Amino acid sequence: MAFEHTLSIIKPDGVERQLIGPIIASITAADLRVVALKFMKLYRQEASSFYTVHYERPFFQELLDYMSRSPVVPMVLAGENAVARYRELMGDTDPKKAAPGTLRAEYGLSIQENTVHGTDSVDKAMEEIGFFFGRPEVFTEFYVES
Repeated sequence: MAFEHTLSIIKPDGVERQLIGPIIASITAADLRVVALKFMKLYRQEASSFYTVHYERPFFQELLDYMSRSPVVPMVLAGENAVARYRELMGDTDPKKAAPGTLRAEYGLSIQENTVHGTDSVDKAMEEIGFFFGRPEVFTEFYVES
């Protein structure tokens, strides 16, 4: 097993519904550590930069509207196989298809308003962590398995 870091974002619908505490409790109960966290407004231009991969998709403008409508909570999570374990904890993108007990099954409202984001690969994790927190290497230097 590999010790990894991944990015989680509690999206606007989760912040609006005051789900920050319950979501973090689920993350820590799954034996993932929160090693960095911030509460911030993601402006439309920043959302556009972060979600560039979806630029050509028909839902891109709606995604930007949603992600910039109110604050988000990006977090760096750490643990054994953190990327895969957090993706499992999140559940399917569509909350209606997500397994019971997953974050999206419990809290998601729709495919778009599915409450949480998680990185899909170790390489992408460092890029996404860097987007929100600057130097991503700082987390690999100081938050290693104990």
